[in-house]
Amino acid sequence: EPRLDLAMIAVQGPNARQKAAQLMDATVAARALQIEPFFGLDAGALFVARTGYTGEDGFELMMPAADAVPTWDRLRAAGIRPCGLGARDTLRLEAGMNLYGNDMDESTSPLESGLGWTVAWEPQDRDFIGRAALVAQKQSGETRKFVGLLLEDRAVLRSHQKVIVPNVGEGEVTSGTFSPTLQRSIGLARVPAQTGDRCEVEIRGKLCAARVVRPPFVRHGQPAIAL
Repeated sequence: EPRLDLAMIAVQGPNARQKAAQLMDATVAARALQIEPFFGLDAGALFVARTGYTGEDGFELMMPAADAVPTWDRLRAAGIRPCGLGARDTLRLEAGMNLYGNDMDESTSPLESGLGWTVAWEPQDRDFIGRAALVAQKQSGETRKFVGLLLEDRAVLRSHQKVIVPNVGEGEVTSGTFSPTLQRSIGLARVPAQTGDRCEVEIRGKLCAARVVRPPFVRHGQPAIAL
């Protein structure tokens, strides 16, 4: 259900938790700074989660909607700068995070979206909805796989560009951008299961060489793949 009475502000980056904690009550701040990644803290009107969609460390702060603007203003005063949607998309792509509607949707399974690790296969008698279809897909060996691409030619990867794997088949770039951290163009793509470590991407009528890699591309601000 939409909760128009609530708001969320994501504070992300190397110093995000320490700066955001300065705005909290001392007791709440001390507890918040002890949260492990992917956990949260219920602090009454404020909920603090050590989660995010940027690949950086930080907090997602959930609060009553009426508190959002004052909190935003205090964060700005503390030296935290706003980040636009394009910057956030670059960060999540460097971190190898899927975007719904681009990299996955209702027509793609977790196995085709790099999300097989999210499926609770055990115990084996757990007959969840869709298990039979996923097991059949897994056993067929024909499942398309989800990979990272590092472009080797001078161009920029974008969604819906055709990926060509010689003697194997074709796939498609699902997300692409220029990585400021790597100073290279990167992307996510869905390709035939037999794809090796090389492919080509059709960009404006030209075939550009790309290397197939395993995301993430960047971890904690540092390259996570060999260039």
